[in-house]
Amino acid sequence: MNTRITLIKLVKNFKDRLVFFFTNKTKNEVVKWFCNYSERDYARSGTVAIQKVTIEAGPLPAFSHSMEPQLRQLGLPTKLVRGVIHLTTDYKVCDLGDTLTPEQCRILKLFGHMMADFCIQLEAMWSNNGSFEVLDTSASDKSNRPTQVTVKAKQKSQDEDNVMFEAEDDVYSESCGMADEKN
Repeated sequence: MNTRITLIKLVKNFKDRLVFFFTNKTKNEVVKWFCNYSERDYARSGTVAIQKVTIEAGPLPAFSHSMEPQLRQLGLPTKLVRGVIHLTTDYKVCDLGDTLTPEQCRILKLFGHMMADFCIQLEAMWSNNGSFEVLDTSASDKSNRPTQVTVKAKQKSQDEDNVMFEAEDDVYSESCGMADEKN
């Protein structure tokens, strides 16, 4: 059978986004690489929260005073004190299992908290010999993130202009979007 005809039949089996990946690697190498590949990303509206996220009350020096109305519009209890935005009380952004709203996603992004993982799921494999195989690479929850995180503002120093925020937890700390595990 002609390769082009075989591939056309293959494409008809899929309805969502489809990407062809050509390689000389073995099936096991490819499946292992894709199963282990993921990139941290900001959550989007409609995503189910994998953590309870709370923002700690206090000053938010990394935000310009002009951001205060936007933060208040997003529902954060803020006030300006001598040109510095202060969160008046602890603010719960989301609970574990909540479906995130656009406002919650915006808050998480403003505070630099990445809650989603980008990954690629393999569905099928076609080989040069014309064979077609549906793969079962059901993604298990590879996340080892804590279920509860408290985010607090990091103090701005003179030599750090791009300082964002840090999250504190017994097992997890996030600062400027970079994750470090504590032992």
